[in-house]
Amino acid sequence: MCRWIAYLGQPTHMEDFLYDGERALCGQALKSYQAKLGVHGDGGGLGWYDHKPFPGLYRNAGPAWGDPNLRELTAQLESYLFFAHVRASTGAPNIFVNCHPFRCDNWLFMHNGQIGEFEKVKRVLAHKLDDASYQMRQGDTDSELIFALLCTNGLKRDPIKAIEATLDQILTHMRQAKATAPFRATFAVADGSNIWAVRWSSDAHAPSLYQRQHCDHLLLASEPLDDEEANWREVPANSIIHAQRAPNGVVTVNQSFLFEKVA
Repeated sequence: MCRWIAYLGQPTHMEDFLYDGERALCGQALKSYQAKLGVHGDGGGLGWYDHKPFPGLYRNAGPAWGDPNLRELTAQLESYLFFAHVRASTGAPNIFVNCHPFRCDNWLFMHNGQIGEFEKVKRVLAHKLDDASYQMRQGDTDSELIFALLCTNGLKRDPIKAIEATLDQILTHMRQAKATAPFRATFAVADGSNIWAVRWSSDAHAPSLYQRQHCDHLLLASEPLDDEEANWREVPANSIIHAQRAPNGVVTVNQSFLFEKVA
């Protein structure tokens, strides 16, 4: 399993969110309080938006807490929208191309969770990809395959419909393959102005996801980054958060329950 954070709001340095205290993301990589796996040392990554039409991307297969380049980057870079991720592999090799976030044009994606009995549906799901999404894939994780399916299913046209279609598609093929292990996931996608974040499970045990909203920003995290519990609100299971940043910097947040029809 993995830990991740997503930020949208006024431009800020990323360093504080990754290194400020034992509950910051790199602290969680060493000792998680809510994850199934306590240590997340199978790589880390950063994706961020600035003035260019596509996001920057940095990934490393080594432990995030021991990556001096990540520390140097986050101490200097400012961004109004960024993703950060630390990985604990559920089976795919610990190599650079399997590290999150993943990028396609102006889109970023990162994920925590697992398609249950992935080996039973991996091939058939890969066959559902269009040519562009198939060629986009570099690694062999279920995470990157979910992103490729989202792109195939119309992520750039209508993200919410693409998310619904992708969840339904995965669940349908899991049932056909008689996979009994659950499909659990929290994931986020962004296009440079918007974040869509999903907390989902086919059973009653969705991975954790929290939000902290201030007047000028929204922070989403697999678990709280500090001890101020009153500042954090758990995202309900089987829901989606849509956050949008207007040109004047105002961030609006909406939450919906969209998945009853595919549960």
